[in-house]
Amino acid sequence: MPAPAPLPAVAEAFARQAEACAALGSDFTARLCAALPEALPADAAFGARVLRWPGDPWKDALALRVCGALHALARSGAAPELTEAWPPRLRADPIAAAARAIRAHDARLLPWLDSPPQTNETARASALLGGALHLAAQLRMPLEILELGASAGLNMAFDLYRHELGEAGAWGDARAPVRLSCAWRGPPPPLDAPLEIAARAGVDLRPADPARPEDRERLLAYVWPDQAERLARAEAALDFAAAQPWRVEKGEAAAWLDARLNAPPAPGRARVVMHSIVWPYLPPDSRARIRAAMARAGARAAPDAPLAWLRMEPDDVPGSAALTLRVWPDGRSRVLGRADFHGRWVAWEGGA
Repeated sequence: MPAPAPLPAVAEAFARQAEACAALGSDFTARLCAALPEALPADAAFGARVLRWPGDPWKDALALRVCGALHALARSGAAPELTEAWPPRLRADPIAAAARAIRAHDARLLPWLDSPPQTNETARASALLGGALHLAAQLRMPLEILELGASAGLNMAFDLYRHELGEAGAWGDARAPVRLSCAWRGPPPPLDAPLEIAARAGVDLRPADPARPEDRERLLAYVWPDQAERLARAEAALDFAAAQPWRVEKGEAAAWLDARLNAPPAPGRARVVMHSIVWPYLPPDSRARIRAAMARAGARAAPDAPLAWLRMEPDDVPGSAALTLRVWPDGRSRVLGRADFHGRWVAWEGGA
C-alpha cells in the first residue's frame, strides 16, 4: 500500500525552505528539504506527524525541526549509516539513510517536533554591533543590553568579538577568540564611537547553557551540516560563552521585559532592548505586550536615562532582515540598513 501523500501545505513549506536554504548557501539542506516530504516513512510516528502536521508548517518552521532532528542524530553517532551519509562524509545517499534512521530511531527523534528551531547565529552580531556603535556615538553613555530570545547568549557578547567588516574596517580585539567576517556595504559604522557595555542580560523560553553538552549539541544541530565555517564559529562562540559569568534567564519575553523596564533605570546609562530573528517565533499576544511595555517605558525615558529598541527582523522585503532602531525620549525610529539572515553581509544606511 503506497504511503499517504503529505498535506499540500507541508509539501509547500518544505519546498519554500529548500529555496531558502539554497539562497543561504546550504545545498545539502536544500536537497534534504526538497526530498523529505516524499521520503518520510508514514509508518513511523515521526514521519506520520510531519506529513499530517496540524498547524502551519511554514510558520512552525517544520522543515527545520526535521532537519535539526536528523542532524542531531547524525552528530551523535547513534545511527552510523546516517553519520556516513551526512556532511562531511557524504559516503551514502542521505535521503535513503534518513528514512531508515527515522524508522530505527523514531522515539528519539519525535520530541524534536515539539518546539521550534533554536538558533544562535553569531554572525548576526556584526549587524547588532553597527546599531550599538550608532547608539554610542549618539548618546555618549554606557549601554545596558537586554536581549529577547537570547538562546545561549552568544550575541549578548557582540562587543567582545573581533569584527572584520571588509572595506569598512575592523572593530574589536584582534586577539578575540571569536572572529566574524561580514561583507559591509555602504558607509562604515562609527567605529571610533565610545562603546561601553555596562550590563547585559537575556531571556529565552528555552535558554541554552553553553557549558552543558546537551544544550550545545541542540544548538549545533540547527546549524546546517554542510556549512563547516558556521559550525566552527558556533563552537568557538559556545566555548567563549561557557567561560563568561552571565547566563540567559528562563522566561516569557514580554513578562520578563516588562519587569525589567519597570525597575528604575540607572541614570547615565541607556537601556537597549535588542533581538534578531526572534519576532516571527513570538505569539501575537507576546508581540503586542512587548510593544506596550516599550511604549510605557519610552514614555518614562529621560535624556539621562534613554531607552532604545534595536531590531534585526524580517519584514515585507524578501531575502534579508531590516535593521531598525528606535530611541526614546523622542521616540524617533530609524532604518539603519539591512542584513543577511545569517549575517554574511550588512547594507548600512546609518539611520540618518
